[in-house]
Amino acid sequence: MMQWARVKLNPWQQAAVAVGSAVGALLDPRRADLIAALGETTGKPAFERVLQRMKSSPEGRAMLLERPRVISAQVGQAWDLPENTFGAAYARFMGSRNFSPDDRPPVRFMDTDELAYVAMRAREVHDFWHTLFNLPTNLIGESALKVIEFEQIYLPMCMLSVVGGTARFSEKQRTLFFKHYFPWAVKAGMQCTDLMCVYYEKHFHEDLEDVRRKWGIIPAPPVPK
Repeated sequence: MMQWARVKLNPWQQAAVAVGSAVGALLDPRRADLIAALGETTGKPAFERVLQRMKSSPEGRAMLLERPRVISAQVGQAWDLPENTFGAAYARFMGSRNFSPDDRPPVRFMDTDELAYVAMRAREVHDFWHTLFNLPTNLIGESALKVIEFEQIYLPMCMLSVVGGTARFSEKQRTLFFKHYFPWAVKAGMQCTDLMCVYYEKHFHEDLEDVRRKWGIIPAPPVPK
């Protein structure tokens, strides 16, 4: 069972945490804890909708029952899979950036175990989505993925992150994002399957291009020269 330090907030406290997290995240987008707190305090309705969708999906119901976690102890087999597989592509993505699946901050502000799991799952599948959509982890890549995450989950925090990210772009980056990445991300997020209802770990052994086709994933197009 997933354990987390639940913090009960009254409406005024929730608003204060949301505002403080939003300001802090805009000032320092590297603060994953503030971004997580903002997502939780503003995203309960979105997580409730995702929970209902998961309950209506066979793979979603399996995840709610088994509560898989994207942590080293549970996804380590990806590093041993053949090169063409989704699992191996995820392992390359993580290894090439020296990322650890254990680095995600815990959920603190959800009311129930089920909602806490949904919020944690949304946080932990982020790097699966980077792998599937072939997006870099720079500011442009993260902003593009936030557009897809908004279309999939409808978290207000995702749009706030896009606003905050694009405000930090240079003029060249801003032009590249809105002419190249933003239109693609809107289309990609609308066309693909319900990504919160995919039990990714069960598909690690499958060919990367096969799962992209099966889930309607459009990888990010090459940057124009």
